Amino acid sequence: MFSTTVNFSRGVVVGAKQESVIGAACALDLTVDAHVHTGFSAGRDAVGVVVSAADRAGLTALTFADQAGPDTTWLNAYADAVRRARHRTEMTLRVAAEVEIVRPDGWLALPADLTQLDALSVAISALPIGDELLDARAIRALLADGALTAELVAEQLIAATVQGLERASRYVPTQLARPLALLAQAGVDDAAVSPALIADLAAACRGTGTVVEISEAWRSPSPRLVALLRDAGVTLVPASDARYAAEVGGWQYLRRV
Repeated sequence: MFSTTVNFSRGVVVGAKQESVIGAACALDLTVDAHVHTGFSAGRDAVGVVVSAADRAGLTALTFADQAGPDTTWLNAYADAVRRARHRTEMTLRVAAEVEIVRPDGWLALPADLTQLDALSVAISALPIGDELLDARAIRALLADGALTAELVAEQLIAATVQGLERASRYVPTQLARPLALLAQAGVDDAAVSPALIADLAAACRGTGTVVEISEAWRSPSPRLVALLRDAGVTLVPASDARYAAEVGGWQYLRRV
């Protein structure tokens, strides 16, 4: 466990671009939860219920990161709910949205209006190759047929992630959600992620001010990748990915890594 802390705060505008002021590299503060869900999307509980659970868990900062996309219509109500909750707690509450990279060039399935957001949490649930999005099952099948190699999957995944972070960071501060979790889902050992690929990912994170979430729910990234990213000067933050309020700030995997 790291001993220094990460302090969440709003992005500050620098020229035409927002810069993240979330924290210092190599720091991990377990009183922060950088990714939780609510009943607006992938979660089950209301914003106020999640905040109350986080208060009981002794957290100091919480980022709401419900899954959103081009068809999302509830962002205003979502942001309003978080803002109202700020009046009932001393915690720092941030409004974010989890968005997907959907093309090899890093194109994002963004909501139409980002003005309500303090951050974007960038994820890849399916591998973009050409015009296709390959889920874990499809990747496994192609690996078994020899149409893909583990190294190519890792290379394509990192390349799309790097491009996606560069695009997302043009709008608001960025976080990388459940990094490379798709590899484990597809049965690809993270040894396929070479030091050169990690260096590319780390450079993109540093260059865009992106913080990397260590996901409790997804057990991602692996301890090996956590160590490599930490050594490369990437900022790491705890993220429960909680879908139920009772899961907020509950750390088991994070304490091991």
